[in-house]
Amino acid sequence: MNIVDQILAGDVRAVARLLRDIDDQMPSAREILKQLYPHTGRAYILGFTGSPGVGKSTLVDQMAMEYRKKGLTVGILAIDPTSPFTGGAILGDRIRMQRHFLDGGVFIRSLATRGHFGGLTKSTNDMITVLDAMGKDIIMVETVGVGQDEVDIANCAHTTVLVTIPGMGDEVQAIKAGIMEIGNIFVVNKADREGSRKTVRELRNLIELGLRRLGDQHWEPPIIETEALKGRGIPELMDAVERHRQYLLENDRSQWEAVTQKRAKTQLLETLREEALAELLRRMESRGVSLDDLVHKVTARETDPYSVVQDLLQCELR
Repeated sequence: MNIVDQILAGDVRAVARLLRDIDDQMPSAREILKQLYPHTGRAYILGFTGSPGVGKSTLVDQMAMEYRKKGLTVGILAIDPTSPFTGGAILGDRIRMQRHFLDGGVFIRSLATRGHFGGLTKSTNDMITVLDAMGKDIIMVETVGVGQDEVDIANCAHTTVLVTIPGMGDEVQAIKAGIMEIGNIFVVNKADREGSRKTVRELRNLIELGLRRLGDQHWEPPIIETEALKGRGIPELMDAVERHRQYLLENDRSQWEAVTQKRAKTQLLETLREEALAELLRRMESRGVSLDDLVHKVTARETDPYSVVQDLLQCELR
C-alpha cells in the first residue's frame, strides 16, 4: 500500500512519519494531505485551553480513558512549549499521558509552538486532518497554556473547554474577554481547593450577564467542577460535551455549519499565507532580490518595511 492507503487503514507508523513531515514543512506532505482531505469530516474535535497548571493534560488523559471504555478511538494533539535549544516540544504532556502508549486506539502527538502564538502551532489543523482521515472518532487538542491569547482553538474545535482552578490570585482573570468568550464549557478543576464555590459563582455571574460565545446566544455554557487526578466530575464533563454536540447537530444546525466553515476558512487562510509568502520569496530570489539586502536597507533607515512590502506586492501584481 502507498502511504495514503496506509493512513486510511490506520497505520500508526505511516501517520507518525507524515506528522513529522508536516511539522518539518516538507513539500511532499502537502501532496499527501490533498489526497487525505476528501476522507475527513467525521471526527469530533475537542479543544482544551486555560492557563498553565490548571490540569488540562490530566483532564484529557481521563477523558481519553472514558472514550476508550465506550469503544471510541482517540487522537490527542498536545501543544507543548518550545525548547529554546532544539526548537522541539518539551514532552511534558506526552509523559503525563503515558498509560495510553500501549493502546492502539489512542494516538498521541506532542507539538512545539515554534514561536506561533494563539496556543496552537502552524501545523495543528493539518495534523487534525491526518488523524481524522486515520479514522479517529474523537480528536482532543490541548493548547500550550500561555494565557489569555489562546483563542485559535475556537477556530478548529467543535467544542471548546475552558479550564480554570480556584485561588489563582486574580479575580479579574475571569472577566477578561477573548479567552472567556470562546468557552462552550467551563471546568473548575481541582475543585477540592478552597475558593472553588467562589470561582463557580463568578463564572455563573458572567454567564448570566450575557457572556456567550460570539454569535451563539442560545447555548448556555455549563460549569463543571472536577478533580481530574481522582476522576471526579469526568462523567459530568463527558455528558456536557455530548449535550453540546447534540445541540450543534440537532437544535441549531447552523452553529455546526458555522464551526465547520470557520475551521475551513482558517485552514485556507493559513495555507494561502504560507504558500504566498514562500512563492514571493522564490520570485524575489529569481530576480536577484536579496531579503538580507532589504533587511540591511531597512536597518540603515534607507527605506522602511511598509514601502518595501508595498513595492514587492506592486511588482508582483503588475
